[in-house]
Amino acid sequence: MKAAAIILSGGKSSRMGTNKALLKINEKTNIERIADTLKPLFDDIILVTNNPESYEFLGLKMIKDYYPGMGPLAGVHAGLTHSDYDVNFIVACDMPFVSGELAQALVRFCGEYDAVIPVIDGKQHPLFAVFKKEIAGKVAESIEEGTLRMKHLLDRLQVLYVTERDLQSNSLLDLDKVFFNMNHPNEYEDAKKWAEAD
Repeated sequence: MKAAAIILSGGKSSRMGTNKALLKINEKTNIERIADTLKPLFDDIILVTNNPESYEFLGLKMIKDYYPGMGPLAGVHAGLTHSDYDVNFIVACDMPFVSGELAQALVRFCGEYDAVIPVIDGKQHPLFAVFKKEIAGKVAESIEEGTLRMKHLLDRLQVLYVTERDLQSNSLLDLDKVFFNMNHPNEYEDAKKWAEAD
């Protein structure tokens, strides 16, 4: 697939109290689970982190934010800027049940759009989404203006919003699980139980 996958691992994990990306589920760190799922499907994997020493064991290409401390938008900007591909799947590091099938589907939807954003149960998921490299400049503009919410960036773009109906046409995916992210210790416990049940 002519696309890159960009994993964002820049969050402070303040609600979890420890680095979410390095929490173990079934003997693998969360970030390994994500990288291992995406590696066979994408031409390149880029990890955006301001602490590369924590992730050397992954053997991935790592880059730092140009705008440290500016949240997920800074990670999106850095990843798109460094990508060699026009189409990029972007995912946060706190989603233990990432679906490669769904990531590929979002890439296929991209076409002429700047971004493809899933909307599940009415909630937008811009950190499990596809963005074109060419919007990196607009992301930088948003950051420099201090407009750091993903929603405000999306207002500037040509976005295709895809819902459960679009995504489940030929699949038995559990979308609640795919879009589950761990922010609190109890959510980590839930993720471990789900993984063991699998």
